[in-house]
Amino acid sequence: MDSITIGIIDDHQIVRQGLKELLHKINNYQVVYEFDNGEDFIEALPLASPPDIYILDYSMPNMTGIEVLMELERRRVDEDYKILLLTQHFDEYIIDAAYGYGARGFLNKNCTAQELKFAIESIVTTGYTNVTDILKRVKKFEKITLERKEANVVLSDKELEFLKLVCDERELTYEQMSEIMGMSLKSIDFYRSTLFERFDIRSKIGLVLFSFKYRLTEPFI
Repeated sequence: MDSITIGIIDDHQIVRQGLKELLHKINNYQVVYEFDNGEDFIEALPLASPPDIYILDYSMPNMTGIEVLMELERRRVDEDYKILLLTQHFDEYIIDAAYGYGARGFLNKNCTAQELKFAIESIVTTGYTNVTDILKRVKKFEKITLERKEANVVLSDKELEFLKLVCDERELTYEQMSEIMGMSLKSIDFYRSTLFERFDIRSKIGLVLFSFKYRLTEPFI
């Protein structure tokens, strides 16, 4: 893979420096932008030459990583911001908020170099991180007890079939889903767009969490 360009948003200079060195060692990734807080990052937009991906710290003063994502969503910017959120905490609220506001990936700061490399390259090449890993993690959450009949979520058979394929641990592409369902990619995109609009979902991971939250499809039923 050609050298990936990265922007880092973190309020600790020593963390940014250490992350830059690690990224260079992992695969000669090039850090082309650094911001020591979310406000400076937002004020600098739009960037003249946006990086391939941003690594965003969750815990920052004045403006958290989630608030940065919320501001990007509020602005409805045209640029496709591929953001990997790093945090020391992994809980239901953070993961739900992160993916709800458009994060493409989520890693604990205790992750290994290989996990970081995998996340970066997955986001750049496919648009999101390992769906299987997210499925394993969200299954451990015990707070959500909503059942389908309580959620008042009504989907057509085709919408449910599409959603089930989205949650498939084989991590199917939309092209593969169209083949399995025996319909055009345009039809698949219609189902995706419809669910996005009706339920205020913004990403493929958001669809997975939506199915999990309301126990709509396998493997959550």
